[in-house]
Amino acid sequence: MDDKRINFVLDPNKSITHTVTEFVLLGFSGDREMQNLLFSLILVAYMLTLLGNGAIVCAVKWDKQLHTPMYILLGNFAFLEIWYVSSTVPNMLANFLSETKTISFSGCFFQFYFFFSLGSTECFFLSVMAYDRYLAICRPLHYPTIMTGRRCATLISACWMGGFLCYPVSIILISQLPFCGSNIIDHFVCDQGPLFSLICVPAPIIKLICYTLNSTIIFGSLLSILGSYTLVLRAVLRVPSGAGRRKAFSTCGSHLVVVSLFYGTLMVMYVTPTSGNPAEMQKIVTLMYSVVTPLLNPLIYSLRNKDMKNALRKVLGGLKISQSS
Repeated sequence: MDDKRINFVLDPNKSITHTVTEFVLLGFSGDREMQNLLFSLILVAYMLTLLGNGAIVCAVKWDKQLHTPMYILLGNFAFLEIWYVSSTVPNMLANFLSETKTISFSGCFFQFYFFFSLGSTECFFLSVMAYDRYLAICRPLHYPTIMTGRRCATLISACWMGGFLCYPVSIILISQLPFCGSNIIDHFVCDQGPLFSLICVPAPIIKLICYTLNSTIIFGSLLSILGSYTLVLRAVLRVPSGAGRRKAFSTCGSHLVVVSLFYGTLMVMYVTPTSGNPAEMQKIVTLMYSVVTPLLNPLIYSLRNKDMKNALRKVLGGLKISQSS
């Protein structure tokens, strides 16, 4: 192993150990042609994700008709998706072209922090968006007084702050543990599972803290979403007209599709079988919720929403005019 990857030190008992100073992210296996193909596909997906979510952010910002809580939440969610996909994809693309595929110790933990913090923020936003749909459908007369601009801003701030305040302690605890022996992470991102496998001392309490925190965020937000939509479903089924029911389901349909895609892949991480090749399965599942879902979200929201489609036409029309002039 290269000297710059591992530093050799003496422990208190005078036995020789070595401390990892950088990691090797193996990424996806395959020959050079396969690596180039994956690079091209993920690069295209990344650019389309930036374009689609960026268009939604611009549409919400520039179209005054979209200055309502539902679309303001959607605009923030699209902005979040840009940063969420950017926390992993640029480094992944660089590793496809790299021979060493290394990432520094601090760089790995910075990626770990932003990847998990932004993922937690996404869970919180999906929960708040479900709550907003519950208020709009189940309490329409009180909706303007409950979901005011100030309350909407408070909820948005709570989502961002909550996501970024959840993980600092656990990540600091993990980073202080001794990483010795292999520095190879069989993944394309610095995830807590592969990192725990490189720790050379037992750390049951820290593992319990991390897994409890993950489960609380994922299942807590999911239960909140399911609770909101259970109440929405009960209210919609009481609507006498079929047109009213279709309108209500259309309003919530896009959000439910996004929730299903995001949480469906997250749940797979908890039931992945240990036989076969679990590392490759974990890479594919992580790729689904970290790359594919942010790519599909703009399509899901724009295709099922008439106001958003009209706003996007205005944005794209304005870009064409500016390019022509």
